[in-house]
Amino acid sequence: MKVVGVIGGSGLYEMEGMTKVKEVRVKTPFGAPSDAYITGELGDVKMIFLPRHGRGHRFTPSEVNYRANVYGMKKLGAEWIISVSAVGSMKEEIKPGHIVIVDQFFDRTKGRPSTFYGNGIAGHVEFANPVCGSLSGALRGAAAKAGATTHMGGTYVCIEGPQFSTRAESRIYRSWGVDVIGMTNIPEAKLAREAEICYATLALATDYDCWHVTEESVTVEAIIATLKANVALAKEIIRLAVPEINPARSCRCPEALKYATITDKKKIPAKTRAALGLLIGKYLVEKRGKTGGRK
Repeated sequence: MKVVGVIGGSGLYEMEGMTKVKEVRVKTPFGAPSDAYITGELGDVKMIFLPRHGRGHRFTPSEVNYRANVYGMKKLGAEWIISVSAVGSMKEEIKPGHIVIVDQFFDRTKGRPSTFYGNGIAGHVEFANPVCGSLSGALRGAAAKAGATTHMGGTYVCIEGPQFSTRAESRIYRSWGVDVIGMTNIPEAKLAREAEICYATLALATDYDCWHVTEESVTVEAIIATLKANVALAKEIIRLAVPEINPARSCRCPEALKYATITDKKKIPAKTRAALGLLIGKYLVEKRGKTGGRK
């Protein structure tokens, strides 16, 4: 059975056709995730949902425990994560209500833990292509079937928040050529790569960022109305996408850590080895020769 995780708003799991729905609480070496995970089955696919900010939206983007969230997904068996994220548009052609399936990130966050490495173990993970092309393709096909106005590809600039950008910042980001702006997908995408989970973003444009000067300012009420409509559309896209996800995982995501760890295996502290066993344990096993001796 394919296991697909969805990180986003609180109501995403309320999908038509979901069965065997239940709450699961997960302990991690990195503390508590944002909330209980909601698991269920959608046809022959196991689904795992997590409200990124906690139910009731209790955590700011900087307070979200991204490491615990992703680790918990891994512990529950997720091999794919679909990130559903509200964003501001940085381009005229990306209108409120449109969907962007981004393929790049630009990190403007400041102090968020962005790796599982540390505490006696060092590693470097390839991140040139930060989203899974196969999973993004499944989302693209589903979005077309759902009738969404979709932009395939684009750069998501992730800022610290919780404040929105100043006009000066927004204009500078536009000059860099970014497509959307948000506050949550970094370090989430980095951690998913380190967990060897396929990751893709379904970015929901709720408004134009403040670079866009119009006769009438965008109101909070208008943004919320657009977001609600987008969430309904996102649920339909997810419902259509999950049956089309390639279970073979022929992408490079499943072996992202194969050559990443630099630290001598013998030097890794036992506590760190235990904490990261779920993620890198398969690469720390010592090979044995035919006579049983270690190599």
